[in-house]
Amino acid sequence: MNELIKITEEFVKNQLKGDSSGHDWHHIDRVRKNAQLIWRKEQQGDWFIIEMAALLHDIPDDKLNESEAAGWEKLDSFLQSIELDRDTASKIKSCISTVSFKGGRQLELNSIEAEIVQDADRLDALGAIGIARTFAFGGKKGHPIYEPNFSIRGEMTLEEYRNGNSSSVHHFYEKLLMLKDRMNTAHAKQLAEERHRFMEVFLEQFYSEWNGTA
Repeated sequence: MNELIKITEEFVKNQLKGDSSGHDWHHIDRVRKNAQLIWRKEQQGDWFIIEMAALLHDIPDDKLNESEAAGWEKLDSFLQSIELDRDTASKIKSCISTVSFKGGRQLELNSIEAEIVQDADRLDALGAIGIARTFAFGGKKGHPIYEPNFSIRGEMTLEEYRNGNSSSVHHFYEKLLMLKDRMNTAHAKQLAEERHRFMEVFLEQFYSEWNGTA
């Protein structure tokens, strides 16, 4: 298993090298570390499935591929190349398919492994790292830091979520501040509390400086 993890690490590093949107190798490694923190506390789930899903979770992401279909083909091709048995590969793919927020969709997760990987990824969207990644991704997409005339969007289609008018600061309200209450596991909920509060403090300071009152 250790050899498969090493091969997977190299594959992911090669696929995500040069990324400047907050979805680089360091993000992947942080998600894995978050997953391990949760797994050790929860004492449930198959660590190999969790670690592989954490490592590979951004490979099929439509934000990082020509299309979602192309991303899944890339993932399938890799899993076939390392000759994983069908059941293990299916469990890894099932975890990955439910990770993404995608406009606030709420999917029913069918395993503790999926819950842990989703929580681990969402924790990396919170706190100081989450703030840094938000502005990195916004800059990459050409979004303004903040545009007061934009409205905070509610329910959206995936197309609206990906391509509608928004700013990096609006993204806090359209996704990040929702995540604390959408964690699955007890330990992730605990970790999310502090990171959530840090973002609230950041936004208070941001508005004070923006409005010239600080």
